[in-house]
Amino acid sequence: MFPYITLNDDTEITHSEMKPDGRVKVYIETPDEEDGFHSAVCWLPDYTLENVQGYSESEMAHHHRLGHNNAHLILEYARDGGILSATTV
Repeated sequence: MFPYITLNDDTEITHSEMKPDGRVKVYIETPDEEDGFHSAVCWLPDYTLENVQGYSESEMAHHHRLGHNNAHLILEYARDGGILSATTV
């Protein structure tokens, strides 16, 4: 998994390399004092959610919007070997 972003609430978003079928696994994880961690998996580019644990509907709506707004970058980075391998101009 490649790091993508850490949000101000310590939510970490990572992603896989691009799979042969063009899909990318995006993993979302937020530390929680009571539960340990909240987590979810989203597959791009179809935005399929699975294994959602601990997040409220409004938190998932926020993550869904974030995913839509960043999908083009995550897909590019997944194809190129992660954000640290991306070429900048």
